[in-house]
Amino acid sequence: MSRAGAGQSGSFALSLAQFAEQAKEAIDASLREIVIELGSSVIRMSPVGNPEIWAANVAHRAKNKAEADAYDEHVEVRNVITSLTPSNFTRNGNLKRGVKYAKPLTKAERVQNFNVNGLVSGKDYIGGRFRGNWMFSIGSPDNTTTEEVDPSGRKSTARIVDGAIEFRAGDTAYITNSLPYAIPLEFGHSSQSPNGMVRVTVARFQQLVLEAIERNKL
Repeated sequence: MSRAGAGQSGSFALSLAQFAEQAKEAIDASLREIVIELGSSVIRMSPVGNPEIWAANVAHRAKNKAEADAYDEHVEVRNVITSLTPSNFTRNGNLKRGVKYAKPLTKAERVQNFNVNGLVSGKDYIGGRFRGNWMFSIGSPDNTTTEEVDPSGRKSTARIVDGAIEFRAGDTAYITNSLPYAIPLEFGHSSQSPNGMVRVTVARFQQLVLEAIERNKL
């Protein structure tokens, strides 16, 4: 009596090997997605230097705005006095020739005459160097820095995406920013990211892992 399947071999082992390979690829894909999202997160939250919000410039603009406002208040008072002075009007109630109401400042005049949008610091400053200094490496940290600015974060993101292609389960990945002011920025020095970048991203780590696993599950 012959037994079912006699003479056949290898098919079961082959399917296990195929499943194992698929599982390994799914794990690696999940890990790469996690790494890329971690990097993208810290880049997105990285503050870009903005002279408009620097304390010296805020104070300068506030002083100039106050002077412009005071001018307009003076104009308003002058016009009230003009309107309350009977000798300024004809019998028909029109202003006499040569008598005019003063005009408040236009937006252009506030800028040109009172410099309400002026800067006293960072006039030629271009932000984005911190955002452009996120590095990716496998095995050991990359502590290099670059002078290149990257306000959009595209170059740093591309650097992490390109590096993550080589990342595999068992590897150690590093996402670093070695500029000297990275630590102060992480701990609240910037009003743009008062809670930091790395700490906020780490707090979302478990959620990122679960989402990546769901996308790549077999």
